[in-house]
Order: sequence, then C-alpha cells, then structure tokens
Amino acid sequence: MLNDEITKAQRHVRTDAYQMSIGEIVSMYERDEITIDPDFQRLFRWEISQKSKLIESILLGIPLPSIFVFETAEGEWELIDGLQRISTIFEFMGILRDESGKLRTPSILDGTKYLPSLHNVVWEKSPEIAGDGIDESDQIALDKAAQLAIRRGRLGVEILKRPSDNQTKFDLFQRLNAGGTQANAQELRNCIMVMSNRHFFDAVRSASETRDFLEVMNVSKEQIRKQRNMEFAVRFLVHVNMPYDGKLDVEEYIDDGIVKLANKIPSIRAFNQITQTYKLLKDAAGKNALRKFTGSSHTGKVGLVGLEAIAVGVGKNLKRINNLPSPADFVRSRIEEFWSQPDLSKFTSLGLRGTTRIQRTVDFGKNWFAP
Repeated sequence: MLNDEITKAQRHVRTDAYQMSIGEIVSMYERDEITIDPDFQRLFRWEISQKSKLIESILLGIPLPSIFVFETAEGEWELIDGLQRISTIFEFMGILRDESGKLRTPSILDGTKYLPSLHNVVWEKSPEIAGDGIDESDQIALDKAAQLAIRRGRLGVEILKRPSDNQTKFDLFQRLNAGGTQANAQELRNCIMVMSNRHFFDAVRSASETRDFLEVMNVSKEQIRKQRNMEFAVRFLVHVNMPYDGKLDVEEYIDDGIVKLANKIPSIRAFNQITQTYKLLKDAAGKNALRKFTGSSHTGKVGLVGLEAIAVGVGKNLKRINNLPSPADFVRSRIEEFWSQPDLSKFTSLGLRGTTRIQRTVDFGKNWFAP
C-alpha cells in the first residue's frame, strides 16, 4: 500500500534544477519573470547582521543553499523558498519593491568577522539611506569589482514544474519554511492562502480585523502582530465548514482545510460567516462571549474550547438562530448554560490530544446551539 501511495504521489511532482548567476535572477526580477509575493515580504525579517553575513558569503565565494521556485502556467516563476536570501540581495542592490511597487530603501551593511570593512558599505550611495539615519558622506559605495563578484555569484535553483499541481506547491512551500525560526505557523498559512486565492485571503483578513471579532476573541495588539487574529479566523472557518475525522494532525487539518475552502467557497461567504457570527456573539455577551461563566460572572482568557464549541457551534447554526425571535438572548442563555455541562470535563482533561478534543468540542457545540 505504501509503495502505491508513493507512486501515485510522485506523478504529481515534476522537478528540474540548475545553477544560475545572481545577475540572471536579478534580470528576471526586473522583467517580472520571477515573483516574490508582497505578502510574503511580511516574513522578511532578517537583521542587518544576517544580511551582512549573506553578502559576505557571496563575496567570499561560499556556496549558498538552493532556492525553490514554482513554474506557473505562463512559464514565470514564483519564489517558494529562499525569501530571506533573495530579498536581502535585491534590497542591498536597491531593486526590491514593496506591495505598492515602490522601491524599498536600500540596505547598508555592518562589518563582519572576515570582512570588517563592510561597515557602512552600500551598493550605491543614496540620500534615501541617509534619511534612514546614515549620512550620505558616511556611506561607502561597493566598488565595481565587488559588484561584479556578487552578480556572478551562483545559486542553485530547484524548479517545481508543471504539471505539478497547486497543492504540491503549497505543501512544498510549507515544508521548506516550517523549520525556520522567523515565521510562525499562521504566517506560513497566510502565504499559502495568498498563493491559493488572494481575494479569499483578503476577505478573511478583513473579517479578522473587525471590532466585533477582536473584542470577542480578546486579541491584543501584540497578538495581532503575530497574526493570532488570523489564526482564530482560519480555525473558525475550517471547523465550521470542514468535517474532521481525527486522522490528520490538527495543524495539517487546518492547513489542508483552509486551502480547500479558498478554492471552494466564495470570499464573501467566508467574510459573512465570520462577521455575522461574531456580531451575534458580541450582541449576546460582548467580550465575555467565549470566556468561562461561573454562575455569576465570566472569568479567564478565551481558549480553544470556547472557539471550537461556542463560536463554531453558533457558526454552524447561524441561519436557524437568526430566524429566532431573539437570537442574542438565545445565544446568551446557551453560553451561560454551556459552562455547567458535565461534558465540559471531556474537553479540558489533562493530557487530552488536540485531535480528540476537536472531535468532541465541535460536535457538542453543533448540537448545543441548534435551536
């Protein structure tokens, strides 16, 4: 059986590989033949010391790891792995564009262990860099020989070719990036959503930034910075729309589910499911809608049990609840009664696996909030 699965999966993957000069990759970028999605640049977080060490490695001829690209139907390339390296090179050379198409401020290097004279080195002197805190007179332009050495530096390019399907592209992107220390799971998931359906991604992001959603989920500014609001919105959508049998790891289930939804349901439907559910929760109990009720007051933080059982339970029954004479009163009473149910211990017992908890919470919530 395993051999059959391997053979079947291999049919979906075609690859090629060859060496290219950095100058060739730069030319492709300038001709819009290789794409670094602007939303991916949110993951471009290298410190100047890391950027400087990369340029040092190129100048010293130290081999760099290969980059991975996906070949589109038009023959162009989408960068799948190598964002930090490619963005560092492009930014240093002054050609990296932001999401509006505007050139980002070129970087200025620090000295390194083997090349301490890289301190304040720039590709070309620029008043824009001066505006970033370094006087133009203090900038040291890289000489022509060193510029040519960088352009002639070589990178291995691994190409995921057609007819490899989009799912293969998503899987490869995540597997290559998941081991990194910079991007968290939701940031990688965001990139996968963008690759799959940008309009869907924009709709989910907009819904996750509404006042009702942020207040009910009790999301802080720091959590927003770490994309926690997007993680909650994605989990909500997947639990409401995608059945779970417990066979997949929870994170894989969420990853797989949101890609399928991005290609299955209209963006406006995803937006409405989130915003209408969380407006109802807000009307019913405000910021306490997903917090534990002790009989007289709400306590504690919002946890996954509240999201999976209450928010998802309401989401699954939204249409029928809204047909009631007083939807908010119904939801408020069911929320308060929920926290006293004997089954609650089955959702929170010590050592309970997420795969088991989700099967219990989602199913219970679906039945509990059915009018």
